[in-house]
Amino acid sequence: MSAKSSADSAGTLFELQSFGVDFGQVCALRDCSLRITAGEQVALVGANGSGKSTLLRGLHGLVVPTRGRISLPTPARQAMLFQRPYMLRASALNNVALGLWLAGWRWRDARSQAIAALDRVGLGSLAQRPAKTLSGGQQQRLALARAWALKPQVLLLDEPTASLDPAAKREVEALMAELSASGMTMIFSSHNLGQVKRLASRVLYLEHGRILADAPVEGFFRGVLPPAAALFLKGEIA
Repeated sequence: MSAKSSADSAGTLFELQSFGVDFGQVCALRDCSLRITAGEQVALVGANGSGKSTLLRGLHGLVVPTRGRISLPTPARQAMLFQRPYMLRASALNNVALGLWLAGWRWRDARSQAIAALDRVGLGSLAQRPAKTLSGGQQQRLALARAWALKPQVLLLDEPTASLDPAAKREVEALMAELSASGMTMIFSSHNLGQVKRLASRVLYLEHGRILADAPVEGFFRGVLPPAAALFLKGEIA
């Protein structure tokens, strides 16, 4: 490898080449090529069914490509937060501690780290509350605590504030901003363009499984875009 190509790949976390995914007769992603480097805050936008969730799952290794390939030149610890996070029939504390225990932590250390994680997201006082009785916003913050406790370097989030009330959205956004400010790489899908402006450094626009635009956040909202992406910004593609 030349010195230049070595420098170009330094810090690269994900590299996709003609990445495609089929589910039976449905093509969910087609010919996706991109590189994501450490420290980026990447937002995935596009209409429902455009491939955002499939791309996130592909980056997290939950979906195997039908075509093309994905490589991880700089392997990093990563965690994923789903749109509707699964809550165990256990306390908020044990929802976090069990994940750590399964990852190989001693139970005493797992509980200690879980308490710190709950305090980080403002749920320390609800540690013994059954997780399934928490509000939607509290469950999303609990899911963030569960992910943060594992000390990931990369966090993937699928519509992290969908269906939340305005106050809960602000709370979750504030936590995301804190995590990104700490240097964590964040890749998230969102229909909330205001949220994208506030949190992203780079935007990918997907349509029918293809990446049609890839631009810095300022360029995406103020620059020249492909027609489909421009229509999406105007609200004409939902």
